[in-house]
Amino acid sequence: MLSKDNISVKNKRVVTFFFLSLFFSACFNSEKEKVQSEPDALNVTISEPVDRDLAEIKQTGVLRMITSYSSGAYFLYRGIEVGFEYELIREFAKQNDLALEVVIPDEGENPYDLLNSGVGDVIAANYTITPEREEIVKFTRPYNLVDQIIVVSEELGFEPESITDLVGIPITIRRNSSYYKELKNLQDEGFDVQINLVSEEMDTETLLFQVASGNYIATVADDNIFYASNKYMNGLVKGPTISERDEIAWAIRKNASDFESRLNRFLFQHFKYGENGVPRRSTFLNVLRKKYYEGSSQIADYFNPEYKSEEYGTISPYDSLLQTVADEFDLDWVMLTAIAAQESKFDPYSESWAGAVGIMQVLPRFSDVPEDSLFIPEYNIREGARILKDHLDHYSYMDSTNRWQLALATYNAGMGHVADARRLSIDHNKNPNEWETVSESLLKLMQRRYYQHARYGFCRGIETVRYVNEIMNRYNTYQSILALTETRSGPPGIFGIKTFN
Repeated sequence: MLSKDNISVKNKRVVTFFFLSLFFSACFNSEKEKVQSEPDALNVTISEPVDRDLAEIKQTGVLRMITSYSSGAYFLYRGIEVGFEYELIREFAKQNDLALEVVIPDEGENPYDLLNSGVGDVIAANYTITPEREEIVKFTRPYNLVDQIIVVSEELGFEPESITDLVGIPITIRRNSSYYKELKNLQDEGFDVQINLVSEEMDTETLLFQVASGNYIATVADDNIFYASNKYMNGLVKGPTISERDEIAWAIRKNASDFESRLNRFLFQHFKYGENGVPRRSTFLNVLRKKYYEGSSQIADYFNPEYKSEEYGTISPYDSLLQTVADEFDLDWVMLTAIAAQESKFDPYSESWAGAVGIMQVLPRFSDVPEDSLFIPEYNIREGARILKDHLDHYSYMDSTNRWQLALATYNAGMGHVADARRLSIDHNKNPNEWETVSESLLKLMQRRYYQHARYGFCRGIETVRYVNEIMNRYNTYQSILALTETRSGPPGIFGIKTFN
């Protein structure tokens, strides 16, 4: 672990590095005890995938993305969901009229098993295509090319130019990473490469931090992960390249052929090979690459100690206020946070086309609070919570899940439209107290033959159904992040979470 003498007041990255090291050194001590002998390939337990292709995904309206909580794939930035993989998948989901749910594996869960069991639909986590992985899953066409590079600690004292400069130096990796195969190939070619295997719980970014702090001497990383990590870690030195132009792709079930075709058509719009094998990327993909891996300082800003001050919470800048207000109204503060993210992305000055304002997008005509005061976070969140509580009380006789879903639909569409949808459910001999049937009726209220007989007329039900689904999905993701954070000590943020790059 770094000592205070190592901290440079000239470089904020070093200050960040010091605080993160307090956390990582604790994790490192426990991880060292987990170092294993070489295990079987990918440790999967489910070999036969469930039948869930594009038609089944479209039927549910939800695309479930298995990913890592990391600086490149997916993380929360001031309460907003971001990440290279997340934004790319989100664009696909948007084009196919699907809500996006993020699935973050718990400790001990295998992402391939989550995929083949149907818990998720696609693994989007900077995965290199390897023969081992292709035995278990199918990969889409690539959307990125990366080089694998050796990364060493500056404590080594020199910058290695070739693999021969690393004779006798252990290179620390996970067995299930794509890096293991490359190092084994080097050994087979006669190079004196010493491989140090560690627990699968230690992802690429965690290992990079251990190298930066001097706990390990060397590891391997994809160059894009290295460049992103190097923005906020101090003490990393780029070494020789051991593999070039590795293709990065999404992993899907082998029997999801229609889903594969749709994904490939989408990816072809953004990444293709031109003359001489030179990759051609869309403007959208180039923007994402710059944002997360190249020119942007967003990732470094995320780890700025000023950002990690007490004014920000684990999920959003308003965690403390949301918790206080939720306690006052006996609400789930995580759900309240998910609603705030959906409504305004935590922007207190947000205004909608319909006149809703503030973090919770309160309509002034339905509030006794003066409109100017609704731009003050405390007043707005409290008023939004009051309205939400009224809706929950209206559905108090329902089970918890349906109660919340109907209350969210009412918060979005209004009591009248939801009442119309429930009456329509009764007309079709379906339960008006179940969100599944009410959501179907909300969609019907977009059709003239149904809404012309409804008391409140046309309802853009697709927006309300998506609103409810996205909040419920975000709520589950937030709960996963909080649960994983609680299993680790140290400051909140990306590295409070298990990842699996």
